[in-house]
Amino acid sequence: MSNLFGTDGVRGVAGQHPINVDFSIKLANVLSKLVCLDKKRVAIGKDTRISGDMLESALIAGFNANGIDVLSLGVVPTPLLTCKTKSLDVDMAIMITASHNPYFDNGLKLINQTGDKFSDELYDEIEKALNEPMTNSETQQFGKVIRKEELVEEYIKDMREIAPNYKALQGIRVVLDCANGAYHYILPQTFKDLGAGVLAINNNPDGYNINEKCGSQHVEQLSQTVIDSKAHFGIAVDGDGDRIILVDEKGCVIDGDQLLCLLAKHLKKQDKLSNNTVISTEWSNLGLGEYLLNNGYQYYKSKVGERYVIDLMKEKNACLGGEVVGHIVLSDYAVSGDALATALVIALAYCEENKKMSEIFPIFNPYPCIIRNIRFKNREDMLNSVEQDDVKKEIEKAKKLLGEKSTLIVRKSGTEPTIKLRIEDKNEAIVKEVADNLEKVISKYR
Repeated sequence: MSNLFGTDGVRGVAGQHPINVDFSIKLANVLSKLVCLDKKRVAIGKDTRISGDMLESALIAGFNANGIDVLSLGVVPTPLLTCKTKSLDVDMAIMITASHNPYFDNGLKLINQTGDKFSDELYDEIEKALNEPMTNSETQQFGKVIRKEELVEEYIKDMREIAPNYKALQGIRVVLDCANGAYHYILPQTFKDLGAGVLAINNNPDGYNINEKCGSQHVEQLSQTVIDSKAHFGIAVDGDGDRIILVDEKGCVIDGDQLLCLLAKHLKKQDKLSNNTVISTEWSNLGLGEYLLNNGYQYYKSKVGERYVIDLMKEKNACLGGEVVGHIVLSDYAVSGDALATALVIALAYCEENKKMSEIFPIFNPYPCIIRNIRFKNREDMLNSVEQDDVKKEIEKAKKLLGEKSTLIVRKSGTEPTIKLRIEDKNEAIVKEVADNLEKVISKYR
């Protein structure tokens, strides 16, 4: 895998390499020569963070200088961009976002002409070209900027069609935490259009408050608002709208594995679960797989990362896949993880169940599991930590301690300088011992 591009593009502190003007211009120059060879057009969307305008301007300059036209879509969620890219007649698209990260971070998600993420092989080719001296365009042709900001209403219309009619959510009271991000208008408007009673929070972005103590990473306010307002449930999204968190009427968080079970059951009842198949990642709880296989579903696990989920979904002809962190892909309605599409199907499933959310979950009993995130000052230190001899020895020791039905993952994050640990076993005491020992030895290299 490329050292620069993780599982979801390139990300970092805005204004610092590589999330700065110079890199953005050079990236646009490279993409113009490697990717934008047919239509000579690229689409750019962004979330609400303050640095988005700066990065978009730099990308536009780089593309235009190479004769590439740019469709500027304005503030849009990532799933809108992935859904619409194919119809925009472009060679590729770029989403300017750092997803669930704070405002001072930003990133560039690269999307191909069909709305999918770039392959590892193409990322390697791009990184190689970025390490070569930048050359000026041999042509004297320049591209133009085309403002195309009407896609939001088209997307809302598409999403409304997931429901059987415009009164499908009548009688539901829901709290929607928009993370002061790209869904700040779209999410509450779509639920209102379908008849739901909506209390929207964190829906006034100012460029700095995206994900700030709100959204998918900070659900305390959402949980309390659900309880105080006596809502049936609450939904939180992240800054670019590809991640969803559900809380029940008691304010309790429902994890992504449990959501996959609910969606699988609902789609199966509707005869809409393609090949009766569900895809998750190696990060999912072992209890999820046991439940699905014991109840007649086909179940497969991919590597961690939404694009690997999508690749396996295509291979197995599945329409449902996701990650425990809340990236849920419903390919009948979306190309990538789409918090709005997922939220609507969850709401429809809730209506079908005719129970309180707290009575629906848990659907399966999870194995004891501990997840630890060990954050480093920079990506280089993070990568080097797991190459140390004492870390390798501790990992081997952990493997011997754990039982046959267990999970041990020591993963280098593709989006931040973090080592992610996941330890899972039926013996809770062993899970804690392994987690503590691994965290202690890896943390020495922070």
